[in-house]
Amino acid sequence: MKLSKPALLSLFCICFFCTEIFAQNFEDIKRYKVNFALATHDNERLIALRSFSANNQKYLLLVNPETLDTKVDLASNYSTRGLQYSNVLAIFKNTVYIKSIEAAAARDLQLQNAGIDHAIPKEKGITLTIDLCPSHKALDRIIFQSVFDEFKKTEQPAPLAISVSGKWMLKHQDDLNWLKSLVKNKELDITWVNHTYNHEVNKLPLAENFLLAPGTNLDVEVLENEKLMLKNGLTPSVFFRFPGLVSDQKIVERIETYGLIPVGSDAWLAKGQQPNAGSIVLIHGNGNEEIGVKDFIQLLKTKQADVKNKQWLLFDLRQGLEKEFE
Repeated sequence: MKLSKPALLSLFCICFFCTEIFAQNFEDIKRYKVNFALATHDNERLIALRSFSANNQKYLLLVNPETLDTKVDLASNYSTRGLQYSNVLAIFKNTVYIKSIEAAAARDLQLQNAGIDHAIPKEKGITLTIDLCPSHKALDRIIFQSVFDEFKKTEQPAPLAISVSGKWMLKHQDDLNWLKSLVKNKELDITWVNHTYNHEVNKLPLAENFLLAPGTNLDVEVLENEKLMLKNGLTPSVFFRFPGLVSDQKIVERIETYGLIPVGSDAWLAKGQQPNAGSIVLIHGNGNEEIGVKDFIQLLKTKQADVKNKQWLLFDLRQGLEKEFE
């Protein structure tokens, strides 16, 4: 039977759509590991951060060192040359990626809020980051709807970053699918930030809490969370947020050897910190921070006129650092 051109086109679209969905959701990930390499394809020069196998194919998680965009692609599409982390630092020292890692490392002595906390100091607006720590409560959808409603005439999709934990993803599949639908419908442009798998918290002092708790397995916290993100169709970014914003010099250095850039905040709204031009704003959208959510909604109301006149914008975390270190 010979198919008409419209029928062939429809069949192609269906197959392509299915391939895209399949390619973005990795159910059976094996041999997932840190694996730095220079990956080249035509004129594209990327850094491979991870390698893994799925569906009898080998894949790479890649970052563009100038734009900080990440993607997953078949390893067979690239010529690769394995690198040590020290080689990555040396070869790409003049890129936005390495400059961002170095900027984060300069603040590694702080017990709280290590990493980059201020993205674009000369611009009118903020970078919005929303943390999804483990919680039994539903997602504060009002945050995301308010962002879309406020910025749909000036920035669509509106950019923001979500720091997602593994245990939140496991318990909130409907909320996660809702967030993914906002991206699919081009209402929001979400950068997915690694916020650890377990996000453990105890009653000990900060120096022994969160990731600093005795017995913490960093490979589980970092890599298992990335695997779960990939399983749920999320592409991990190169950003990492410490649970509770708590860290020490040793653990900051270890996070950076995964090829990740720690991101803090200079405006945690629930703590009364007020955003300035270029601030990285932090609120929790997991139902546990009512004050922070209210403060953010109020902030949007006070900035309505500026938003309308494009005098107060939301900035993509990646583009902010690109602009800062260009």
